[in-house]
Amino acid sequence: MPTTQELQDITVQTRRDIVRMVHKVNSGHPGGSLGCTEFLVALYNEVMELKSGFDMDGIGEDLFFLSNGHISPVYYSVLARKGYFPVEELNTFRLINSRLQGHPTTHEGLPGVRIASGSLGQGMSVALGAAQAKKLNKDSKLVYTLHGDGELQEGQNWEAIMYAAGKKVDNIIATIDYNGQQIDGATDDVMPMGDLKKKFEAFGWDVLEVVEGNNLEAIIKGLKEAKSRTGKGKPVCILLHTIMGHGVDFMMYTHAWHGKAPNDEQLETALAQNPETLGDY
Repeated sequence: MPTTQELQDITVQTRRDIVRMVHKVNSGHPGGSLGCTEFLVALYNEVMELKSGFDMDGIGEDLFFLSNGHISPVYYSVLARKGYFPVEELNTFRLINSRLQGHPTTHEGLPGVRIASGSLGQGMSVALGAAQAKKLNKDSKLVYTLHGDGELQEGQNWEAIMYAAGKKVDNIIATIDYNGQQIDGATDDVMPMGDLKKKFEAFGWDVLEVVEGNNLEAIIKGLKEAKSRTGKGKPVCILLHTIMGHGVDFMMYTHAWHGKAPNDEQLETALAQNPETLGDY
């Protein structure tokens, strides 16, 4: 297992990758990507049980499904730094004929990606199918998902949330990126969702909260606690309290950087706050 410092080095380098990718093509979603950097670094490098190599079946290993696919920059960086595809390929982000499109897709056979995502609200349904397939295959590994809090305004989520508890799909851990922001402003201004913890519990889920959602140690502790609660008849939800744009001071605490690229000067400021650790692509 990597040390805390090694995980931190991956986190900082991932942030550099995110802002550099988005800046190069003047397109993409840095805010949510930066807010979920610690989570995905911890998940892939410390928590998930993964096989070497990649196949679409994923038998005998944990699976991850990204539902809020617009935060593809952080997903691509973490996958590349984990060895799923060459780090240099991050240079092709959002370019024509690239495998690294703005929203992840399986069309070009991208290792690490099992579904196309970006049409919000669908990831939970797909993940539940995979989780039930694992049960049918007598596969004891888990399915992890990530969803935006604003994404929960999509009704399909709640059908899936109801189904998960009703069918006792207890080998899934769904994490909600609870940053309180979405493309048009604060989630409470766009469409208030009330008490998400009580909502999930009312639907029959086991819910825990990670208050420090940008703290690696807190995230790892929360994920391991969630894992200990699987297999007990209830699906598990983590409410992960994150800060949109975390790690780049002028992008934090605002929806303004949900889908906006930094200019040259802003890029230099962001990179200065996240010094190179593992080598730029």
